[in-house]
Amino acid sequence: MYSARDHVENEQWLSEIERAADSLDLEPSARSRAADLFLSTVPESDRSKQATLAASLYVGALIEGDRRSQKAVADAVGVARPTVQQRWKELIEEAGLKRPNW
Repeated sequence: MYSARDHVENEQWLSEIERAADSLDLEPSARSRAADLFLSTVPESDRSKQATLAASLYVGALIEGDRRSQKAVADAVGVARPTVQQRWKELIEEAGLKRPNW
């Protein structure tokens, strides 16, 4: 879980989630889920935050049934596709969620 302070301290990153979500035309529920995931698993390093942001968007959309490809999410965030590929499963586990088994 996260606090209001986490929200304030990561406002820049939450704005980036919204910008990328606009680019991906994500539904509000996917955007909200992505922000919750990001704030629940936010790393210390700014470099790691970019990867977590991309994974949060991918997983948020996946969970809410508003799926986007890893490449589309990576392009919207400005990271490489392998960044999303490597980080999303770890993020699901950190958030206490169960990975899909397809």
